[in-house]
Amino acid sequence: MSAYVIFIREKTLDEEQMQQYATKAPAARTGHDITRLAFYGQLEVLEGPAAEGVAILRFPDMAAARAWYGSEAYQEARQHRFKGAEYRMLLVEGSDVPAV
Repeated sequence: MSAYVIFIREKTLDEEQMQQYATKAPAARTGHDITRLAFYGQLEVLEGPAAEGVAILRFPDMAAARAWYGSEAYQEARQHRFKGAEYRMLLVEGSDVPAV
């Protein structure tokens, strides 16, 4: 069953660190089956706290998402995200059953 990683950027703290993250994070996609469904485009908060940006990545399953997140390349990149912004990051299992 597919899985989704959802990034919610709440507040940027250090633009230079975020630039380093943006430079290093793409290398973490190598060897992983990732589909970018949404990537920091226009957003409208309908309920809950404000967000600066949202990204949604689709993986084949939860194990594939965890493998990407735990990869050496992503661990290297995320250090800069931690320093550069306040984020919420979620991993959620998808539903591959068609809507009725």
